[in-house]
Amino acid sequence: MDVVPFAIRDRRLKCYLVELRVGATAGKWAFPGRLIRVGEMLDEAARGELELSTGIRATYLEQLRTFGDPTRDPQAHVVSVGYLALSGSSMGPGCGAQKYPGGQWFEAAALPPLAYDHGLMAACALERLKAKLEYTNIACNLLPETFTFAELEELYATVLERDLDRRNFRRRIFAMSLLRRLPQTRRGQGRPAALYEFARRDLQAIEML
Repeated sequence: MDVVPFAIRDRRLKCYLVELRVGATAGKWAFPGRLIRVGEMLDEAARGELELSTGIRATYLEQLRTFGDPTRDPQAHVVSVGYLALSGSSMGPGCGAQKYPGGQWFEAAALPPLAYDHGLMAACALERLKAKLEYTNIACNLLPETFTFAELEELYATVLERDLDRRNFRRRIFAMSLLRRLPQTRRGQGRPAALYEFARRDLQAIEML
């Protein structure tokens, strides 16, 4: 199994990559993963491997598809189940993991050359994330528990890689009752900004944006 971790860091959508240390692919970048053990549940293995080997805790995990090209691994015919993982922006980067001490966050739109077929895996994960952002409340897994509306709007524009009709976006979001306004505000250089939270954090289908 291999896991594609996304997070919003420095106001950009980023992927976490690890540097492989052994074998024919040593020195190349890839997504964290490992072989499944006998009797192990796939989802549990993916979630556990991500946290143990990188220090990243997934707030959302979803199986993508099976990658089975016989040439994907130069050493053997290895079939991999790919996973999409999201981590809220308040989560720290992977750190302290002995297996992949040299892991780094890279911009999702500018990944370096990847080992195996992880370039294809990255493209599938990004496509799935963009699609789900338009018809579910999956955005809650890329934001901290409280946020401003501007941060939500910026998240959508960043991941979808396009400008939004700001008035229409605000109208649609509030019409779907996705958010709950909080009594607190956040002070900055300008006027205080209202803070919001998602009314529900479990995956929920919404009207297309």
